[in-house]
Amino acid sequence: MGTFLNPGSRNFQISVKSDIFVDKTEMIQILNSLVDTQRRYVSVTRPRRFGKTMAADMICAYYGRGADSRKLFEKRKLAECAPLQTEYGEIHWDTYLGQFDVLRLVMTKHFKKNKSIPESLAEMQRMVIRDIKKTYPDVDYYDEGNLIQTVDDIYSENNRQLVIVIDEWDAVFRECQKDIEGQKEYLDFLRDLIKDNQNIALAYMTGILPIKKYGKHSALNMFTEYSMMYPRQLAKYTGFTEDEVQTLCKRFGRDYDQIRDWYDGYVVSETTPPDPDYEELKKTGHSPEAKKYALYSPFSVIEAISTGRIRNYWNQTETYEALSVYIRRDYDGLKESVALLMDGGKLRINTSTYQNDMITFHSKDDILSLLVHLGYLGFDDETSEVFIPNREILDEFRSSTNTPEYQYLQIL
Repeated sequence: MGTFLNPGSRNFQISVKSDIFVDKTEMIQILNSLVDTQRRYVSVTRPRRFGKTMAADMICAYYGRGADSRKLFEKRKLAECAPLQTEYGEIHWDTYLGQFDVLRLVMTKHFKKNKSIPESLAEMQRMVIRDIKKTYPDVDYYDEGNLIQTVDDIYSENNRQLVIVIDEWDAVFRECQKDIEGQKEYLDFLRDLIKDNQNIALAYMTGILPIKKYGKHSALNMFTEYSMMYPRQLAKYTGFTEDEVQTLCKRFGRDYDQIRDWYDGYVVSETTPPDPDYEELKKTGHSPEAKKYALYSPFSVIEAISTGRIRNYWNQTETYEALSVYIRRDYDGLKESVALLMDGGKLRINTSTYQNDMITFHSKDDILSLLVHLGYLGFDDETSEVFIPNREILDEFRSSTNTPEYQYLQIL
């Protein structure tokens, strides 16, 4: 097993062996339906401690050549999934098990504030290529400092395909917030590495922020985004569902009502893909309605169940930016909107102008849109309304508004 190429199943094994493990392996069957299709580019964004890294570990364990993961998955929910029916035949739960090389990149390890983006990008490529050469030492490499060319050199010759898993893809935009030209170079690198590359069977990215916009265009417009606002078919894999939390509470003897009161509140809708064989569609001409899920923050639920203490665990999630940094911004009506939300209200916002970064804000709606992606606000996709999801997050708002600029709102 390599560091970057085919990292194996060890990390996912650790998760499975943990006392509190929630089986989300059915998500693999959704990804299997996208493998080697035009929709094979998947970008999953959600707040910290919402299970992004564990899902990436699971993907590496499943698709990775040499990971030897059959025993790891055959006891999981994935193995109970019915075969997918496609025009080209059935896709069983294990059709793609161990069938691809997997390239795993964790961007937080490569991009730091004390280095420029071009320097970090060049160093990352050298490190990854050095690892790749251990698996493919006999390839005639054209440029050993160019990862894009190296991938082409290997996979155009050996009739194999690659799955790319990029964790914390948006680290560049959090760590190097003002280096706009460097950010563009990074986006161009990812585009040239991934887009229209027939050697890539699946590209899976995780992060907190959706894909960065530059004007009306994006270098990564081939990706389908699954976010806190629009998680699509991955809705129930975005956090812990109500049923999953109830099961954990019964197993460990915890008070479900208390945990629901403190940590429930995120609401997401599952967009159902077109299915011409759906019986209701044949009868009425309408696709099935989107199913809604009540979601919990996995980290907070695990902490509350394992310790038996119901309290605010959000401030232990190491979010990159404190809530107070944003809600103290001087935008007309922002403070009044925050007060309304803290009083249990909902607020309709326009999300279209948000540029998917942490510095470009033109209105209070841009700020509130960011807070949805950071997990500080829930979002109703039917009404475009935001709200404070639960007591834990309300506690964060109370701490962040204990400042002079919010005193007058507390008096009113």
